[in-house]
Amino acid sequence: MTDPAAVERDAAEAASAFSHPAVAPDATAAYGEHPDQVVDFYAPRGESQGPASAPLVVVLHGGAWRAPYDRQHITPLADFLARQGFAVANVEYRRGSSVPHQSADGPVAGRWPETFDDVAAALDALPGLAATALPAADLRRTVVTGHSAGGHLALWSAARHRLPDDSPWRLPSPPPLRGVVALAPIADFAVAEELGVCGGASAQLLGGTDHFAVRLPYADPASLLPTGIATAVVHGREDIVVPARVAESYVAAAAQAGEMVGLTLLDGVGHFPLIDPAADACAVVSEEISQLAW
Repeated sequence: MTDPAAVERDAAEAASAFSHPAVAPDATAAYGEHPDQVVDFYAPRGESQGPASAPLVVVLHGGAWRAPYDRQHITPLADFLARQGFAVANVEYRRGSSVPHQSADGPVAGRWPETFDDVAAALDALPGLAATALPAADLRRTVVTGHSAGGHLALWSAARHRLPDDSPWRLPSPPPLRGVVALAPIADFAVAEELGVCGGASAQLLGGTDHFAVRLPYADPASLLPTGIATAVVHGREDIVVPARVAESYVAAAAQAGEMVGLTLLDGVGHFPLIDPAADACAVVSEEISQLAW
């Protein structure tokens, strides 16, 4: 049973993270025809930025890949990063329905294969879109970050060259990224399912338990190692939404594959402060991104 004090702290952290008003982007561009196939762009704030002078941070939001949670809740983080001098691309993608199916007990997580179709298409289209919508972005210094389910997608997007040969999302070579900073990511699906993370969202994302084993090699970051791309994971020790054990398992799998993944565990921090501009943890996230981008 989860400690009532931990539940109370998590609720307070979530309330703080979601208390910030959404921040409108400087530009929006579509990478497909579906309404969810869009990217919001935030120009670096502060001092005047010349062409291609700021690292590009690609943000993938969380929310258990479920429809009620869209990119709006992470726009305060996008704005925070822009105020740190980064150019920011906040990616939307198709998520699950609010109507239970795939043998789910609650809102289904993600769509197979559309969620992965969208993230792959968005990352492939970003260089062209950013060149027009965000001229301050230096595409040679691109870092992908994401929170929770978005942390999974960030790790997955950097591992597409490790996908099985028959995967439609496979890249022939590593994507041109400076690195990945995954925030409380659902990074190891087997462990996540063992712990019941987000009500079995990982299995739902893959189309249900009947498809879990077969689709795991196409979707699970822990199965797609090593990537050869600099990777850092930031996780709160007190996270009860995605327990730190999930991140620790991913980092251990990376080490087993001969790759070093940085892991920063923050004391006294749960799931949501990582995306809350009012929390000290958010400054840690910015610093981790800076170390890879600048």
